[in-house]
Amino acid sequence: MNLVIYLIVAAIIGWAATEIMHDRSNLLLNIVIAVVGAFLGGYFLSPIFKVGTINDAITIPTMLVTLLGSIILLAVVNLFQRGSRAI
Repeated sequence: MNLVIYLIVAAIIGWAATEIMHDRSNLLLNIVIAVVGAFLGGYFLSPIFKVGTINDAITIPTMLVTLLGSIILLAVVNLFQRGSRAI
């Protein structure tokens, strides 16, 4: 049951990140974006804000760290995609 809740929360966070970044993706990609964003948020942002990610617990602060990690991930991906189009 916890895995189902985790995937639902990840899908919502991934969807929110893609909406903020004006990106379009499907449900599976939203989940992947949030999971990778949680990893990045945990690695780079958790030591700064002293908050975990949704991998630790599903609370508002952990969801915000995961969302911020997902937004950073999408920004980096968009930066590389734009760079490859310019060449």
